[in-house]
Amino acid sequence: MIPKYDCPSIFKTIRGLPSICIVLFLLWCAKSAFCESYELSPQKCVVWGPGLDPNVVLPVRYFYIQAVNSAGINFTKSPGKGSFRVQISSLTPGEHIRIHVPQPLDRADGSFLMRYRLYGSASKGLKVEVFYKDQPVGQSPYVLQGPVYHEYCDCPEANPPTWLGNMACPTEEPQILKDFSNFPSIDLQRLLKEVPRRFAQRGGLIHYTVLNNQVYRRALGKYTDFKMFSDEMLLSLARKVRLPDVEFYINVGDWPMETRKVNDTPGPLPIISWCGSADTRDIILPTYDITHSTLETMRGVSNDLLSVQGNTGPLWVNKTEQAFFRGRDSREERLRLVTLSRENPDLLDAGITGYFFFREKEKELGKAPLTGFFNFFKYKYQVNVDGTVAAYRFPYLMLGDSLVLKQASPYYEHFYIHLQPGKHYVPVQRSLVDLIDKIKWAKKNDAEAQAIAREGQILARQLLQPSRLYCYYYTVLQMYAGRQTSQPTVHQGMDLVPQPSDNTAHCKCERETQGDGPASGKDEL
Repeated sequence: MIPKYDCPSIFKTIRGLPSICIVLFLLWCAKSAFCESYELSPQKCVVWGPGLDPNVVLPVRYFYIQAVNSAGINFTKSPGKGSFRVQISSLTPGEHIRIHVPQPLDRADGSFLMRYRLYGSASKGLKVEVFYKDQPVGQSPYVLQGPVYHEYCDCPEANPPTWLGNMACPTEEPQILKDFSNFPSIDLQRLLKEVPRRFAQRGGLIHYTVLNNQVYRRALGKYTDFKMFSDEMLLSLARKVRLPDVEFYINVGDWPMETRKVNDTPGPLPIISWCGSADTRDIILPTYDITHSTLETMRGVSNDLLSVQGNTGPLWVNKTEQAFFRGRDSREERLRLVTLSRENPDLLDAGITGYFFFREKEKELGKAPLTGFFNFFKYKYQVNVDGTVAAYRFPYLMLGDSLVLKQASPYYEHFYIHLQPGKHYVPVQRSLVDLIDKIKWAKKNDAEAQAIAREGQILARQLLQPSRLYCYYYTVLQMYAGRQTSQPTVHQGMDLVPQPSDNTAHCKCERETQGDGPASGKDEL
């Protein structure tokens, strides 16, 4: 083993190396454990994140804790699941606020993710204390000067640039720029005439108008139940920042809609969807699944984009060296996985958990029992195959620490544009003809496979943060509004989507709000 006193100098030496070399070195470091030969230093640990900023209002606030040893070197593996403890209280003496404060999630790489959910507002602010064995960590206590609003406070920031700065929103999103390149201007009168005629019978389409920061809508089509996801997100966003006046259509079905090309006459219409494809021109928002996960973290869902980060299974070296898949029969290639699994049981464990599209195949292929999602990460390799469109489990798989083998696909979600095959995941042909060879490659090149898995996980953590999703939604609405050629209107048949009332957690807004809309959508008709 390398002597512990050489650890800091070695880290200084590798700083100039290519990133892949550094990742491989850190993986070796984690296995050898020489960097953990120093004891954890509570004072040198680092605590940071949006959950320490009172101006960042999210359904669940979150921040990070990085374990650091006495030599000032970050831990690369867990110092212990219960290493850190967090206590949160009001700055106002005697003020009782219900706050859900679970244990920090151990991300097994030396970092911890701390989540907390407010069920009331702190008028003067909050005190966040982080402890390691009853010793304060980093600069603890962290004081969030109030007011600190909870999720259901309808207290929007009146100045959007201020909100964008508080949220640390990126200056641009490449997928948004790409989507809107097809629509230099948006004629609302044309949309009003053409969209219902072309798309109303295609499934689920919701016509929204946001005016004076209030949300109005009417449903078009037969299958519009999933409007609850877009409703909830738009309302949540409107409680946090004043939205631009904007009128648009959201497709709440699976398949993207607009197949016209830019040079067609007439040209494409700016339909907003949750999934894009190579053959369509829809404007993409984060999927309803990601949206719901963000809104209902620590409340209505068991698997969400934060909790998965603390439930990634055994360490890499202890994971089962097989590829794993469980899912419905929503695509023929998924059936092919079961056949490949039977032919290569030492390499692939794949099963269909429910039959709907290919019911005649159940007797032949069998039905696998349901597996809890966190148990997926007992396996080193995860197979991601499309469902009806893009498989919406993909972002969750990327947040784990298994290697994702992703089927080539014409479908994409809002964040795929940032991913590079071979760097963040291993690509597999659409027919899956090379899947078994790719699994064999991963087993033979274990260190490189682990490095790719780690690179993908790091990027997914950045792209799929709840704060980043709110930024994405706002930027789409902002860019759309900026291209409208006329004023949005509350149309006949539109209803106001009211903000939820929460009488148990009174809000007194202290920041400035501008413009109050009418009490009911009917008032403007």
